Amino acid sequence: MVGVTFFGNFDLASLSIWLFWGFFALLIYYLQTENMREGYPLETEDGDIAPNQGPFPVPSPKTISLPHGQGKVVVPSAENEMQHRRENLAMARTAVGEGFPHKPTGDPMLDGVGPASWVPRRDHPELNGAGRPKIQPMSLHEGFFVSAGRDPRGLPVVCKDDKVVGTVTEIWIDEVEHMIRYLEFELEPEYGGGTKLMPIFLVKVKPRWVDIKTLNSNRMAQIPDIRTPGQISCLEEEKIMTFFGGGTLYE
Repeated sequence: MVGVTFFGNFDLASLSIWLFWGFFALLIYYLQTENMREGYPLETEDGDIAPNQGPFPVPSPKTISLPHGQGKVVVPSAENEMQHRRENLAMARTAVGEGFPHKPTGDPMLDGVGPASWVPRRDHPELNGAGRPKIQPMSLHEGFFVSAGRDPRGLPVVCKDDKVVGTVTEIWIDEVEHMIRYLEFELEPEYGGGTKLMPIFLVKVKPRWVDIKTLNSNRMAQIPDIRTPGQISCLEEEKIMTFFGGGTLYE
């Protein structure tokens, strides 16, 4: 028999378990190094390359072709990380050692630091599988409507300081995820006028008004604008979301 004459007294069960553990260790190593293609090489708080990159080595660069003619990106690479870095921020150290938070030295909401910090993402809209912007006003899509709850269009917008600053005019949807992302509202002239977007996750739609939970009325004119009507880029999303989110601490 093969099991007797070929292997003799060799422990096949032991071989199987050690092969499994070896495969599992290699799988963890592969997944961890692939996970290090973004955000690496690690940097210190001041932007220098950190001397300690962790227990796993940084993987060799890989070129990825982006869909819909959006070009190529090499990851990981210091050049790629430089594109997502903001210089000369209005912040200062609070301690000599690394890992301690920095403190803002100006208006953190306008400077975009701390909880209101934003990353310079691509200044192009996020696309769906067909190459079209996935976040658009609901009025551009006949198949979408408010099926449950209160339709916020036409409701007044009330800030954290209980002042009415505008009126909701439009709903912006994610047609891929089938969910509301933003509410568009028209500002009253006394607060700067114009059209602004507010993230649906940071406001509360009530029966008679829409409540902005994180910002006071004096911040309305400072809400970041969008460049193209009916279309929002990833960079514009980043600035709007972090502006509203930063108000949770700074307002």
